[in-house]
Amino acid sequence: MTKLLKIITLSIIVSVIFSSLTTYLVISKNKVKYLPQTKTKQELIKEFYDVETAVHVSPHGIRKGIAAGDDSFILVDLRSQEEYENDHIVGAVSIPAYKDPDTSAYSDVDRIVNAFSKLDQSKDIIIYCYSIPCMTGRKIGKILADHGIYVQHLGVGWNEWRYYWNSWNHEHEWDITDVNQYVVSGPEPGKMEIKEGNDNLDICPIEGELGC
Repeated sequence: MTKLLKIITLSIIVSVIFSSLTTYLVISKNKVKYLPQTKTKQELIKEFYDVETAVHVSPHGIRKGIAAGDDSFILVDLRSQEEYENDHIVGAVSIPAYKDPDTSAYSDVDRIVNAFSKLDQSKDIIIYCYSIPCMTGRKIGKILADHGIYVQHLGVGWNEWRYYWNSWNHEHEWDITDVNQYVVSGPEPGKMEIKEGNDNLDICPIEGELGC
């Protein structure tokens, strides 16, 4: 074998090795990028419920807490100031994520974060917006989490609280609760006025954090 032939043969071998190595690395990278889900079905289910119970708060439990004078939580209304003053959940404070009913204020990050930072962080801070599927609460929750402030979500929005009262309260309570006791108008949070005959509103048959 001549010297030239040896050089050509060696070049071909090196080229093949390099090409194979490159192909292997590309495939390996893609495999890492598109690895199949390694969590079991049971682990995924547990993770789902861990998140759900950490983030969402029972409106039924909050309603009973309001009636009982529970001050361990702070409700925050994210709707516009105009809508808040027209009607809001009794006791809720206003930190608007809307400039007016038709214009969001998501970009006003400094104001929103500053307002939430002034709330008592030792209490559960629970936000609500227009309805259950409303994205406002989720967007504001993300902004706050990015700034080290962690809030929970009321299980219903204003529309469900005000106009679909019976859909989330227990059936035997429909005749002994009045939505008008749980809403108030004006610029202040307001306080609930307990009417005679409603002494049982703060009773919950299920104890603990998973109760009403």
